[in-house]
Amino acid sequence: MTTTREQFIQDSLRASAETKTQIAQQLTAQISEAIDILKKALRQGNKVLLCGNGGSAADAQHLATECVIRLSPDLTRPGLPAIAITTDTSNLTAGANDLGYDNVFARSVEALGKEGDVLIGISTSGNSESVNRAFRKAREKKMKCIGFLGKGGGPAKAIVDLALIVPSNDTQRIQEGHITIGHIIFQQVEQELYG
Repeated sequence: MTTTREQFIQDSLRASAETKTQIAQQLTAQISEAIDILKKALRQGNKVLLCGNGGSAADAQHLATECVIRLSPDLTRPGLPAIAITTDTSNLTAGANDLGYDNVFARSVEALGKEGDVLIGISTSGNSESVNRAFRKAREKKMKCIGFLGKGGGPAKAIVDLALIVPSNDTQRIQEGHITIGHIIFQQVEQELYG
């Protein structure tokens, strides 16, 4: 007899697998486009900025690290320039205090971004004002904007150059989709540049 806890575990794993199957069916072309955008930017000596809130901030850090360090242990390559603009607590708290939290990522994009760079903004709903203002600032600076989104994409989908919208309304499944998509993108970028 299956317990309630066991059923929850099995249902969660099935839902995660189903979401990833839908990603494969619906987002393969967009993921491939993201790989091309990043390859072009990195080949031209540009960098990647990443941002998000909460779990998405952790994903931004995770993916920036994969870019700088590497994903494939059998591959020797130089570090690729990526910065999670979610990690500097002095910058974030000063910006929140002096400019309002909705402006903290946009301010970092203003300071660090340049034409040809890429901003990856991660938002499970596409409604995060701090991320959306960062996208707007990046567009002003002629950066490419890639949205890792969910729940239909929200307002962010109209701001970005490329929207990767995980087909789910469940935050956990969306976050799992985002990190999977990010791993695929950065692993393929390093393989195509240095494999």
